Amino acid sequence: AVKVLTTLRTHWKKTTFGVCLLSWGGHWLYGKHCDNLLRRAACQEAQAFGDELIPSSMPLKKATVFLNPAACKGKARNLFEKNAAPILHLSGLDVTIVKTDYEGQAKKLLELMENTDLIIIAGGDGTVQEVLQELSDANVNLLSSCVQAAFSKIPIGFIPLGKTCTLSHTLYPESTNQVQHITNATLAILKGETVPLDVLQIKGEKEQPVFAVTGLRWGSYRDAGVKVSKYWYLGPLKTKAAHFFSMLKEWPQKHQAALMYLGPTERPPEEPEEKPSRPPLYKRLYRRLWLYWSPPPKEIPQEVTPEDWEELELSTIELSITTRNRQLDLMRTEDFMDICIEANTVSKGQFVNRGSQKMRDPHTCPEGSQCIQASRCILQLPEGTEGSFGIDNEEHEAMPVEVKLLPRKLRFFCDPRVKEQLLPAAVQ
Repeated sequence: AVKVLTTLRTHWKKTTFGVCLLSWGGHWLYGKHCDNLLRRAACQEAQAFGDELIPSSMPLKKATVFLNPAACKGKARNLFEKNAAPILHLSGLDVTIVKTDYEGQAKKLLELMENTDLIIIAGGDGTVQEVLQELSDANVNLLSSCVQAAFSKIPIGFIPLGKTCTLSHTLYPESTNQVQHITNATLAILKGETVPLDVLQIKGEKEQPVFAVTGLRWGSYRDAGVKVSKYWYLGPLKTKAAHFFSMLKEWPQKHQAALMYLGPTERPPEEPEEKPSRPPLYKRLYRRLWLYWSPPPKEIPQEVTPEDWEELELSTIELSITTRNRQLDLMRTEDFMDICIEANTVSKGQFVNRGSQKMRDPHTCPEGSQCIQASRCILQLPEGTEGSFGIDNEEHEAMPVEVKLLPRKLRFFCDPRVKEQLLPAAVQ
């Protein structure tokens, strides 16, 4: 023992390195063990759903999974197969997996949508937008009158596998463990609790409309945030460096535009899921005879009131148009989206510090900003305007657009604990 201690003391550099390596290895193995326990517990819970008896006349529920293998730097496929796929198969669902790694899938998606009970999107913010866009291109348009009601009623599950998963903050409790986050999201699909989410339709002059469940950003913070990865070699200082060099390139940074908008709209009552039963035959006959002998008075056509558009000239450092999905309120009596116009009078130090905050919460609206609630807006940009929009964290060319709110258009599966937090407010 004395010789061992003497040797370790003599070669103290190698000893220190070995201790650090063993400590890291032990921590890594312990983390893998905990992840396996989480997967096992989730599979056991899913097995309970699969063991439930169903009538022989009832077909299996069919689930269509849209998986983006390129999400999370190419790790999404492995994450899905290890953490989510076993849960879905054990639950008794008839699962069809579609990989969204190639274009021209519109025809295939249209065929799948005709025969599915639920949609599962496995990826990040870009995958959600891509699936909605592909469905739109396949004529399963959110605004198409023939399929609008049918598609809106298909529940959608979201499995967070991407680098940015904004929807997961709305649908699931926060978790620092990636395996636990994925398994909880997959189990939430099986538990069946859903919440209605708003959708933004963003349409340019010639382009096909783009759909967003989070919102649109245009401005200096977004432009600087896109370049953060270029300064990877600076480590934790890369975010501040991106905003610092952006500030050196041009200052002050102002974005000129004209904004027209309509105010909030009154929320109509929700339609009952079950249609009322058909009245007896004698009541229907009596009603027809009554209408025949006593026809209703002719309705006097009412004058259509013109839409009350508000106009605003703005000069801002950043503009954001977002849904209220991050602040769900089941008892809200009005439907609207939030327009945040940030003041361009910030100092250079405030720009760098606020840029770091924007990286953590991109759609935060700081103090001193002008906040507007609108159901529809038109954003006019001066000719020659360069730059890009960030729509659900995906880059699109900046152009004049019309943004329309589609309230409560889609139903997403959520964790029952999230639904419980909303229900007390709804009951009161």
